[in-house]
Amino acid sequence: MRVAALAIVMVFFLPLGSATAWWLSVDRPASWREADWSASGVLPDPAASPDAAIYVMAARTGGLKGAVSVHSWLVVKPAGARRYDRYDKVGWGRPVRVNAYAADARWYSNAPFVVKAVHGAEAAALLPAVEAAIAAYPHDGRGDYRIWPGPNSNSFVAHVLRAVPALDAVLPPHAVGRDYLGDGPRVHVDADGRDVHFSLHGLAGLSAGIRSGLEVHLLGQALGIDVTRPALKLPGIGRIGMAR
Repeated sequence: MRVAALAIVMVFFLPLGSATAWWLSVDRPASWREADWSASGVLPDPAASPDAAIYVMAARTGGLKGAVSVHSWLVVKPAGARRYDRYDKVGWGRPVRVNAYAADARWYSNAPFVVKAVHGAEAAALLPAVEAAIAAYPHDGRGDYRIWPGPNSNSFVAHVLRAVPALDAVLPPHAVGRDYLGDGPRVHVDADGRDVHFSLHGLAGLSAGIRSGLEVHLLGQALGIDVTRPALKLPGIGRIGMAR
């Protein structure tokens, strides 16, 4: 038991401690009022291309929790559209918001990054399924937000990714809440049968499959390895290796 406890500390909490030490050294805004929420320029001008597009985006969140977690959202553009539509889940009012921020806006002054991008005919074919998954999200009522273990912003995006496995995307291992499947023990098999997920209230669990690789979940963080696109997944730090 002592060996097992030491192993858990080493593989989960040392990366979290390292991420926290780094975060405490970073200059960041003291509150959301002082933060920069402007467009970052990460995404291309939507009017410059007639192609459909789908983006899964993420950025470090604010406050101390930014040391160990990102906030994620979805950006879509139908073919011929001259603007993006952005979908976030937030902790106030009606949770799922549309275009509350610029598509590639900074989050608490933190620059976003693209987790997954799909363009052209493939994006156009997937858009109806993405929109249907957004509309079917079960935690979109007032009060249906819980920062930890979920359902939160990452739980929302992960729901869409599981519902539309053809997007071939997995949120970063420090997207706290992505593993929340509902209260109590839950099992989910992706529609294409390539990934299976087990979650105990979002506090502990496992994921395994072609997209997820092998992941162990604890307290909203994930530790794992991706085999098809070789990479390590580290709590609080993220994915290290080949991009998805």
